[in-house]
Amino acid sequence: QVHLVESGGGYVQAGGSLRLSCAASGRTFSNYAAGWFRQAPGQEREFVAAISRNGVNTYYTDSVEGRFTISRDNAKNTLYLHMNTLKSEDTAVYYCAADWRASTMLVYSTSEDYDYWGQGTQVTVSS
Repeated sequence: QVHLVESGGGYVQAGGSLRLSCAASGRTFSNYAAGWFRQAPGQEREFVAAISRNGVNTYYTDSVEGRFTISRDNAKNTLYLHMNTLKSEDTAVYYCAADWRASTMLVYSTSEDYDYWGQGTQVTVSS
């Protein structure tokens, strides 16, 4: 199995930026499709962004399209989420997720698509 550890969360003012990282270990990360999800207090976990195994294809939820960028460095076994123009409604615990997939090109956008999850990192955006 693959082990995931997020980092890079913190406190930022609205309009600011953060970069989240997710370090993968235990298996060849390039064999795993990956994504980011978030959960705000009192709300269900929601999809944020996904990336294919080879990093070519990405997909975003509408609320972050144009502000967030998901990327990966398979040589470093690391997944990233670059977050710009942050808003108070982006405040949440952010989780990275991964799942072994045969396809190098497909992206996956539901929680049920992923077997492996990190422990989460808190992002707080003040208005």
